[in-house]
Amino acid sequence: MGFFSKLFGPGVDLKEKLNQGAIIIDVRSQGEYKGGSVKGSINIPLDVLDAQIKEIKLKGKPVITCCASGMRSGVAKNKLKANGVEAYNGGSWIKVQNL
Repeated sequence: MGFFSKLFGPGVDLKEKLNQGAIIIDVRSQGEYKGGSVKGSINIPLDVLDAQIKEIKLKGKPVITCCASGMRSGVAKNKLKANGVEAYNGGSWIKVQNL
C-alpha cells in the first residue's frame, strides 16, 4: 500500500456517503474556516476534536473530515475511527466542496 493510500484510505465514494447522510467536519482553525468552507460543514478544530468525539458519536452518522490539505483531516479520521465513528478523510475542503 502506497503512502497516499495509507493517508487517504481506500477509494470510497464520498458523494454517496453524503447522499446517505454523512456529516462534514472541517478540522481547520476557526480563522481558516471563516476564510471559506464547505456549505453545511461543522468546524471542529483538530486541537479540540477529542473533547467533541462523544457528541459526534451520538449523531450516529458517518463523518467526512476535511482541512486545508488532507493532513489534519487524516489525523482526525484516525481519531474518530479509533473511537468507533465511521469516518473518511475527504482531503482538502475545496475537494470536498466539489463532490
